Amino acid sequence: MLRNIASATALAAFCLAAATPAKAELTSGIWARGDGNAKVRISPCGGSLCAVNVWIRNPGSEKVGDRLVMTVKPTSPGVYEGSAFDPQRNLRFSSRITLNGNSMTTSGCVLGGIICRTASWTRE
Repeated sequence: MLRNIASATALAAFCLAAATPAKAELTSGIWARGDGNAKVRISPCGGSLCAVNVWIRNPGSEKVGDRLVMTVKPTSPGVYEGSAFDPQRNLRFSSRITLNGNSMTTSGCVLGGIICRTASWTRE
């Protein structure tokens, strides 16, 4: 279970969603994770954003097509906080994203902040 939580947290850490078009434009597109093991496409889905795995180096607990649905609000310039839901693992995460041009840093936590992971991303 810890492995699935860690994998899901990495995906959750990747992205946070925004309900407004302006925020969607900031995060929409293909993003490569800093460890070189994943690429995701972020796009609007309903009133939220979805991050869908489009490439995974070594499929296992993370697979191409896995989706994350995210909802966040701005807390300061370039910083958004909220939650993300991973339907593949039925897990909800607290999430934080910091955008700086074509770079993004994300963090996600499960179990009330006991397990957290941070990831860096570059827009392709």
